[in-house]
Amino acid sequence: MKLTMAAIAVSFLTQGCKAFRPSLVTTPSPRMVFPRASGCLLSTASATGETAAVGDESESEAPTDSSIYVRETEALEKLKSPFLKTMRDRGFMHQCTGITELDAKLMEKTQSAYLGFDATADSLHVGSLLQIMILRHLQQSGHRPVVLIGGGTSKVGDPTGKDESRVILTEDIIQKNKDGISKVFAKFLKFGEDVASADAIMVDNDDWLSELKYLDFLREYGTHFTINRMLSFESVKQRLTREAPFSFLEFNYMILQAYDFLEVYRRHDAILQLGGSDQWGNMVSGTELGRRVVGAKLFALTAPLITTSDGKKMGKTANGAVWLNSDRLSEYDYWQFWRNTADDDVIRFLKLFTELSLDKIAELEQFQGSDINQAKVILADEATTLLHGPECLAAIHETISNMFKGAGSSTDGLPRVTVEKADLEADGVRYLDMFVQLGLTSSKKEARRLIQGGGAKIGEKKVEDENGALTIADFEGDSTEIVLRAGKKRAGVVEYGN
Repeated sequence: MKLTMAAIAVSFLTQGCKAFRPSLVTTPSPRMVFPRASGCLLSTASATGETAAVGDESESEAPTDSSIYVRETEALEKLKSPFLKTMRDRGFMHQCTGITELDAKLMEKTQSAYLGFDATADSLHVGSLLQIMILRHLQQSGHRPVVLIGGGTSKVGDPTGKDESRVILTEDIIQKNKDGISKVFAKFLKFGEDVASADAIMVDNDDWLSELKYLDFLREYGTHFTINRMLSFESVKQRLTREAPFSFLEFNYMILQAYDFLEVYRRHDAILQLGGSDQWGNMVSGTELGRRVVGAKLFALTAPLITTSDGKKMGKTANGAVWLNSDRLSEYDYWQFWRNTADDDVIRFLKLFTELSLDKIAELEQFQGSDINQAKVILADEATTLLHGPECLAAIHETISNMFKGAGSSTDGLPRVTVEKADLEADGVRYLDMFVQLGLTSSKKEARRLIQGGGAKIGEKKVEDENGALTIADFEGDSTEIVLRAGKKRAGVVEYGN
């Protein structure tokens, strides 16, 4: 017997989610594992079955030999649409529903595709850059990007990959976050109203989610979702095995994301949803909901979740997230992030995060030994130019030259903080605070370890006292700024005003 969303709602509200925890299937489904093929990962899934409820289709779990490179090499070779060929060749693919039919649709005319970003912080980080690059390639291939800002779903919180519930955000914080993340897209996409010219548009799902009436929504759409299948999603199973409670609020997220697809199709004719592979179940549910409710043929295409060669999540460093907004991370530090890429990741990241031609990347792939550092500089230059523009590169290169070759004295490319002269003349400003404020360390504890390990410097002078403070006496002559260093590759400037 299948339990529908409408039928289960009352039980959830009266008994809580805990009542359903024991009902999980105890035998885990095999994880889908793909072989690497030129950095491209892809599987296929159908969206058929007229009598199935949303979510009855298989999620991303499948046998380990299900890579399309093993089973459907011919289909990949026959792709005609520039967008899918770019996705294939540069390594953006992971899963897709009906790739052959989608390819034909993309060849017919300008199509609209959407990708969602929840407003959980006031800046996106580099982990979101893969998705932004996909939208950029989509537009360059003649199709229309629809950027969906999750003003509505941010009130719920995406449980995917989380050990515990997200903090409930206020309306004011969500608005501040929406304003913060929205501005980065204009650096990668051309916005406008001309569909034929593939102008991008930005929409907010709060416009329709906040207008929903609960009982009406349950009656009209709840019958299309089965609890049985929703509980089998990997993201749900992982949360239910953890100690932190999984709220009914979060459980609704997958339904709201599926409904988003239906609304974006209705309002903007978007036939394709793009996203990360961790969203696969929600995205396939959206394609099914569109078919059942309005008879639409919709598609889902996911990209792999990017990890570095040592298995770490892309976009995280010892000093925290690598933010895309310059008020959260300086152009210099952003450049350094890419310059510090591991040797084994350079070529893959050049394909994903730059627009260098594949022929040029193939040339760089031949570099061996210390020559790989040249490819890293190219990666850093290209990625930084896309986000911050080419104008910042001169200052960054000059700063690098000054720091590591002893030339000149410019510090224009370094992150900086300003302190009051009166504070420096009094007790001073603690070293630990300065290293954290400059982003050279993520915490005072880390700054303390840096000093204890001999890696902290003021100018060329090693910091010995972890409890010490920067004073006016540390500034030379009439200079109003001084450089703090964390190891050999990270530095920042402290300047004072009157």
